[in-house]
Amino acid sequence: MSITLGKNDWWKGAVAYQIYPRSFADSNGDGIGDLAGIASKLDYLADLGVDVLWLSPVYKSPQDDNGYDISDYEDIDPLFGSLDEMRSLIAETHKRGMKLVMDLVVNHTSDEHPWFVESRSSLTSPKRDWYIWRDPVDGHEPTGHQAAFSGSVWQFDELTGQYFLHIFSKKQPDLNWENPHVRSAVYKMMNWWLEQGVDGFRMDVINLISKRQDFTDGDDLFGPWMNGPRIHEFLQEMNREVLRDKGLITVGEMPGCTVELAQEYTGEDRHELNMVFTFEHMDLDTKPGGFGKWDLVPFTVPALKENFNKWQKGLETVGWNSLYWNNHDQPRIVSRWGNDSPEHRVQSAKALGTILHLMRGTPYVYQGEEIGMTNHGYTTLDKYRDLETLNWAAEAAQQGIPLSTVIHAVGYKGRDNARTPVQWDDSANAGFTTGTPWIDVPENYRKINAAAAVADPDSVFHHYKALIRLRHNFDVVVNGSFDMLWPGHEQLFAYERRLGAQTMTVVVNFSNDSVDVPADVNGEVILGRKSARLEPWGFFVTLAN
Repeated sequence: MSITLGKNDWWKGAVAYQIYPRSFADSNGDGIGDLAGIASKLDYLADLGVDVLWLSPVYKSPQDDNGYDISDYEDIDPLFGSLDEMRSLIAETHKRGMKLVMDLVVNHTSDEHPWFVESRSSLTSPKRDWYIWRDPVDGHEPTGHQAAFSGSVWQFDELTGQYFLHIFSKKQPDLNWENPHVRSAVYKMMNWWLEQGVDGFRMDVINLISKRQDFTDGDDLFGPWMNGPRIHEFLQEMNREVLRDKGLITVGEMPGCTVELAQEYTGEDRHELNMVFTFEHMDLDTKPGGFGKWDLVPFTVPALKENFNKWQKGLETVGWNSLYWNNHDQPRIVSRWGNDSPEHRVQSAKALGTILHLMRGTPYVYQGEEIGMTNHGYTTLDKYRDLETLNWAAEAAQQGIPLSTVIHAVGYKGRDNARTPVQWDDSANAGFTTGTPWIDVPENYRKINAAAAVADPDSVFHHYKALIRLRHNFDVVVNGSFDMLWPGHEQLFAYERRLGAQTMTVVVNFSNDSVDVPADVNGEVILGRKSARLEPWGFFVTLAN
């Protein structure tokens, strides 16, 4: 059944692929991925079948937080290449029928951005209120809130005797979106990138840009900062000034976003964003009220089903879902909730992909996910490069948390799990670089690599190609309703998609054991192997008319 989508909703039938540039492909041997490296792999991505490439930041940056601290929004960091190479990459992506999305990081800048350099120069600087400054309270920080990367959200500046707000690193001061000049400068920059040919934006922590101005609401990590009182006003203004009726794709990263808020952010009549990245399913293995993301609890299949069902049904008629297992901030899903042992890695990676890609929403593939890359397996802290991980490890040591607990937690959930180089082949450094990689390559690259996956018709890569074809070819995948089957089952993840007289049924064994399917499932098998008793991580998909 063919799919008809218009200029402004084409993204409903699309599959996106996230590239973390420093770890994707290195063309010049300096150990860091770059734009030329990305360009050299465009045919591989076109063969996979993805429609959209999303690049994590390649802007000029001191690289305190791997490029999410931007010092110049309209230039490329020399680590990655040049502006001309960026323009060439956009053109070559378009030649292959794919679109390119930039990462938009406008909650904060680098402290080396000219705007902040001028802002901190004096109390009377014309750009003083482009950032958020406050006087000390009783000689201390204005509030007791903690930053996402440990420590206070406030950093004292001796020159002017005030504190500036930084929700993340102290080298990432928050912009003051209450100032219309800030907003105007951001919109001008966004329009400049559209003139360069980009096709949309993934917006970093975009629901933090409107902040409650008394800064006293709540003690949670993002308590006073997220989903603030003017957030819809700001996004609707951005839509008017930059986004509307240009056929773009927009996705907002939104910690603390509920289904109800997502309906507002993504409802078509709201004119804000196409979709949001939510975090609820990513927190299912985190202890509520514990010491943050590192305090682990066992993952359960019924809890995941309950969460996905809530979002699928909640955005079924209003708004739109984004679908993801992995990104640059999350560990590898096959190691996290699958089984990365040699016996089960390929099958469990396929099973997890099947669950995600046939739900309603736009799926995102993170680099290496399509070949079943695993967590890195580091056993010592000296292997880590991530600011968040290293800061927490130091803080944990001060709090008396055992080193073994820290090593286990960061090995399971640390961001560097996703940031090791893409494993292209079985040559030195997995074919990522001829130099010394900026972070160590996992030792399993000789068996787990893209060249081997492309050559093997039964690989994870070819399964992802099949999943992407189903989305492109069947309207029921894009626009069908969603109903969870056997919601209380401890091991089976199964659901139906319906559109008109057509029903697609997805049945996946989310476990290491063989499992009986509770009822017969009608329809022609279009993926997997149908059986009344599914093998570990077995699955099948049927289509009935």
